[in-house]
Amino acid sequence: MIKKPIIYTKLSLIAKLKEISAMGFIPNARKGNVGGIGNTLEDLLGIKENNLPIPNAAEWELKTQRINTSSLITLFHTEPSPRGVRFVPQILCPFYGWKHQEAGTKYPIGEMSFRQTIPGKFGTDRGFKVLIDRKERKVLISFDSNCVSSRHKEWLVLVKKRIGLGELNPQPYWGFDDLEHKAGTKLLNTFYVQAEVKKERKREYYHYTKVMMLQKFNFEGFLQQLDEGNILPDFDARTGHNHGTKFRMRPNCLPLLYKKVIKII
Repeated sequence: MIKKPIIYTKLSLIAKLKEISAMGFIPNARKGNVGGIGNTLEDLLGIKENNLPIPNAAEWELKTQRINTSSLITLFHTEPSPRGVRFVPQILCPFYGWKHQEAGTKYPIGEMSFRQTIPGKFGTDRGFKVLIDRKERKVLISFDSNCVSSRHKEWLVLVKKRIGLGELNPQPYWGFDDLEHKAGTKLLNTFYVQAEVKKERKREYYHYTKVMMLQKFNFEGFLQQLDEGNILPDFDARTGHNHGTKFRMRPNCLPLLYKKVIKII
């Protein structure tokens, strides 16, 4: 028998979320704990994935997070321009990468790694940082060899031999217009649900105690959080595979990206 999909109005969804919150701690509905908060809430709501079936309204989605987590939340994936250069596999990994920790065991002996999560203008201990060029309307990745920590001095010698210690040329970047479009299509109007977590007998339990309704994505807020280091470009590649470049965000900062924030619980 075909099951009729559940349809919510915003008011009925708010009522349902309040009902779920009142249930207290609820056992993880899935095996393992990865993604358990979101999966369990989706099961309780009777929906698939995180797209909320609210007709006659702008697109909505559901985002969940643990309260007091230190984990970054992934906002979206997007590779830097110019795309034809294929920056990550053709420049960053071979010229600025380092030996993969499993090179010679799981991967070939020459396997390289380039994993950098770059916190705004303050950058990483390998000299990579984010620059926001408002005149050219670009978010760029910059490299400054003078900012490399002494603990990476052997790596820096290798970089000098491979490509030199000057600025990245060309620099990978994201144009404001492209970035605003990508963020605007991914960071839809959102029901942002946070949960307290406890573990008993190796099983996790969730209490959904905070719910906010976030509306009207604000690109200027996005740029500000990028500059302050709360949004971070994240590169994750090795010689044999590029896992994709992501923009990730520190916990509890998501509401800062919206013009309208309504506290539900």
